[in-house]
Amino acid sequence: MAISELQIALIGAGAAAVAGVWAYNVWQDRQHRKTADRIFKGGQGDALLDGQQQTSADVPPAGNIRREPGERQEPHFADEANDFSHEGDAANIAEAAATDVPALSESAQQEPAPQQALPGGCADAVADCVLHLVAVDPLPAPVVWAMQSAWAGALSKPLHWLAQSDVDGAWQQVDADEVGRYRAWAVALQLVDRRGPVSDGELARFFDGVQQLAQQTAATLELPSRGELVLRAGKLDEFCAGVDIQFVLHVVEASGGVFAGTKLRGVAEAAGLALEADGVFRARDEAGGELYTVANLGAERLEAESIKSLATHGLTLSLDVPRVTDGALAFDRMLATARQLAASLGGVLVDAQRAPLSDAMIEAIRVKTAELQQRMRDGGIVPGSTRALRLFS
Repeated sequence: MAISELQIALIGAGAAAVAGVWAYNVWQDRQHRKTADRIFKGGQGDALLDGQQQTSADVPPAGNIRREPGERQEPHFADEANDFSHEGDAANIAEAAATDVPALSESAQQEPAPQQALPGGCADAVADCVLHLVAVDPLPAPVVWAMQSAWAGALSKPLHWLAQSDVDGAWQQVDADEVGRYRAWAVALQLVDRRGPVSDGELARFFDGVQQLAQQTAATLELPSRGELVLRAGKLDEFCAGVDIQFVLHVVEASGGVFAGTKLRGVAEAAGLALEADGVFRARDEAGGELYTVANLGAERLEAESIKSLATHGLTLSLDVPRVTDGALAFDRMLATARQLAASLGGVLVDAQRAPLSDAMIEAIRVKTAELQQRMRDGGIVPGSTRALRLFS
């Protein structure tokens, strides 16, 4: 039987449609894989890791806060069209969880310890470069403080001075108010924070300043290799960059409307959150440490007075993984709060593209959180510890 022109056209159209669907599926699969790779290899911005500037007036930052060496910049909003609501994406995220995070070598984890233990909160063998000075005669603390003030203010990393008591040998932190006299001194310069590692130039200024102080006070001083310290700081920063993640969830009004600020505050406080001076609700642990935050999805702060008249389209809940002791537990508490807020306010739990979060994606976040924190422990940085709080600041 002869095939009419109309039948030929219909067959051609059908074949084209099948080819188009196949091509779209291939493209979508590649996009999902690229997105997952970007998230957990230090990339910027996605539906669950939504980066933004960390200021007192803005929502807390989310996503990978650090940058690779040489590419560091402040976090910012990224409105990329990445939809992570699909079940299939969770498998890609789990796969991406095995991305290469540099191991922290023993030399990077440890520094030769002094004979007497220094306070770990301000002179840390991992986080700091610690220099020791010993004077023949006790040096007045006000004199040392005045001498170091000439150059210490030019350093971008935290600097701490310590002195050892001649009575009991205990070390104590010294500040501008200290008036005692001490023979043994230590000064610690932090090597890494979220802005990146200390530079060779900054280490040179630090070394020069301490060396001049030692010469002027006739104190002995031994300087380590500056080049080795630069390498150590770079390795430490690279390791920290690989685990520096904040996870974000959003709660928006179900019909696309707004939440009333007066109702929001009551629900948030009922969930155990406290509105703090920076315009953000916080959940804290028994020791007062931050677990997670709840902030306005927009730019306006949630202040005690203005919240009464506030109408917001949504809320952002953020968990800073390196800075909490038990990330999986903190995430579960944050998730429970998000669901409580959604139920009480008539909202829904969504990603950055307003797509409802699937159970598979939620589980992927929980697993990733636990994995990142285990990598930190393996590298000698206990999540939520004083060391972690300093390195991830």
